[in-house]
Amino acid sequence: PRVTLVTSLGEIVLELEPERAPNTVENFLKYARDGHYNGTVFHRVVDNMLIQGGGFTPDLQQKPTRAPIRSEAGNGLLNDRGTLAAARMPSDPHSASAPFFINVVDNPRFDHRSDKSAFGQGYTVFGRVVSGMDVVDRIRAVETGAQGNLTRDVPLVPVVIERVDVLDDETDASDAG
Repeated sequence: PRVTLVTSLGEIVLELEPERAPNTVENFLKYARDGHYNGTVFHRVVDNMLIQGGGFTPDLQQKPTRAPIRSEAGNGLLNDRGTLAAARMPSDPHSASAPFFINVVDNPRFDHRSDKSAFGQGYTVFGRVVSGMDVVDRIRAVETGAQGNLTRDVPLVPVVIERVDVLDDETDASDAG
């Protein structure tokens, strides 16, 4: 399936990988269909790393989420530039919920490794940008600083995810029988 992130700086089209990360894709699509992402912001922007969103309102209030899902980081997909990954707590590989990030550079340190530490278990890649990397690059270039309870890397002017449109959802077609 493909989804469009309609942001205040332009549109980003993502192609999801349900074959490689079925639970993570299903989780993301549930949040998208429920309207969870509408009106959220990219709350963490690190120019040489990632842009992260989907968890906070423009006034930096954290949105409630469903129970976290298990990591699928060992699926063979790498945290390369333009890939979409599930955000999680660094200390718990199985803590992903609604927030996600787009890698703005190759981030091999986020890839699944054989060591058993929480960080070594990696971050689940579950899609990639197929259109709109220019928008991703505009977002990564915004001025950031401390805002609210977040100590750094917050855009000083909010970058809003106005809505997420599911463009072609193969899971709906297969559910129909």
